[in-house]
Amino acid sequence: MKNILSIGHNELRLFLKSRTAYIWLFALPLAFVAIMARFSFGDGKSSNRFPPVLIENADTGFLGNIFIDVLGAQGLWRLDPTKDKKSKPVRTIRVPADFTERVLARRPANVELAPVPGSEDAQGDALVIEARLLRALVALNSHLVETSAAGTNWPPSEEALRAALAKPALVALDAKFAGRDPVPTGIGFSLPGNLVYFLTMNLLIFGGATLAATRRSGVLKRLLTLPVTRGELIAGQLYGLWLLGAVQIVFLLLVGKLLFHLNVGANLPGVLLVLLVYAWVAAACGLLIGSLLDAPDRVVGVCVLASLLMAALGGCWFPLELAPEALRTAGHCVPTSWALDALHRLISFGGDLGSVVQPLLVLAGFGTVATAAAARWFRV
Repeated sequence: MKNILSIGHNELRLFLKSRTAYIWLFALPLAFVAIMARFSFGDGKSSNRFPPVLIENADTGFLGNIFIDVLGAQGLWRLDPTKDKKSKPVRTIRVPADFTERVLARRPANVELAPVPGSEDAQGDALVIEARLLRALVALNSHLVETSAAGTNWPPSEEALRAALAKPALVALDAKFAGRDPVPTGIGFSLPGNLVYFLTMNLLIFGGATLAATRRSGVLKRLLTLPVTRGELIAGQLYGLWLLGAVQIVFLLLVGKLLFHLNVGANLPGVLLVLLVYAWVAAACGLLIGSLLDAPDRVVGVCVLASLLMAALGGCWFPLELAPEALRTAGHCVPTSWALDALHRLISFGGDLGSVVQPLLVLAGFGTVATAAAARWFRV
């Protein structure tokens, strides 16, 4: 065991002495995470969005304030211009000055929904606001009918209307995705996807190229002249790569928490377990490629191609939930998709450790096969 730890720690030290390693381990993943979180798949809300609106209430009667309360009950996020200076509204809702007067006189009252300059790209949020505005109008009219007792107690009082609003709803609407999991978005998609992608690429390239280079230079043969067995040499190489992956995992999770405010919460132990198991899988694959190929430049080419293919099929760059069924099936032939399935269940969907037992077992199977194959074809 002492020899394994010594070899692994020495391999990590050699990796971290290279300035190029810091670019691939830290700088590039961080840049990809920030770019994809900003431009790819929204702001991190997988469902039931709450787009911000600006409400201008010119009505001095009680119905204007009640209508604003109904809008809030429908899920509209009302911005306060004096406090929410960083948030930009998508639409403006204007309640006219004679709103209460016209409604109580049983005359039509027009509520205006106006676009905000610069919100042309937020058409999805605009549709959500429009739908919830319509629901609020229907709800207000329903409460007016309820409190007026079919016209015998018209006009209704403010107290009667607020009492009707306080009653529990007879029918509840549970809105969620039908037939599939929600689509991971924002930082909840970007950070796990890029972390898995760069773990794959770095551990394949560093593992394969380093093993090929040390074999060609004769370092591996010289190591076996020491009191080190072939098994300890293989395990030490694998342990060093796994440590390298652990360094990258801890760094990106800390940055995700402190800089991007990724909320892992109580699922952090599960997230770490999944990523560390996947780091073992990727390290074993890198060791296998380095065992099969001799030329370091050829190893790098194969590793880059393999990592790109695994990232594309596994859903590192786009949610597999958006892909056709055939592509989702093909994606689960590579370990990246199983790692991302587990991470999304823990981070985006709020699952516990029990919900990722199957992906963990599959990843352990990939790691066992890759490790056994690397040990079988390991050459000095």
